[in-house]
Amino acid sequence: MALRVFPHPVFGTALDWGAGAKRCAVGHGGIGTKMREGDNITPVGTYPLRRILYRADRITKPRAHLPLRKIAYDDGWCDAPNDAAYNRLVKRPWRASNEAMWRSDHLYDVVVVIGFNDAPVVPGKGSAIFLHVASADYAPTAGCVALALPDLLSALPVIAPDTKIEISV
Repeated sequence: MALRVFPHPVFGTALDWGAGAKRCAVGHGGIGTKMREGDNITPVGTYPLRRILYRADRITKPRAHLPLRKIAYDDGWCDAPNDAAYNRLVKRPWRASNEAMWRSDHLYDVVVVIGFNDAPVVPGKGSAIFLHVASADYAPTAGCVALALPDLLSALPVIAPDTKIEISV
């Protein structure tokens, strides 16, 4: 099974996992070939889904078949290409640049880690490509794919360890 991200005539961009097309947001730079860290491109291609992170203080434990981990207050995601932990979960404060996973908004209440640039990690190619909660207005992301929370939660139980996400133009 695969989750498919594709252009949609009504939504602009949609994601479908067999439940019909659901509106989603992608990077400011659209879908394309990811060239470097910070380019705001959602990378075209097919990728595995690694695990699910969630805010246990905001939502109940999701029903899922992927490994689950509660997001801790001091969790971060390293986005410093020259650091050994690049494109990995770290504990804050961290010696290099990183993105806080514990956010005041609700965008990271549920995060599915997409296996982009992680086997092996190539410094500078891009980090932190997630499937996460969309903002109310579906504003573009920094390169992630974002869905409304109810849609994201309904997709989780159908995602198996061998499920891939296909991102196309």
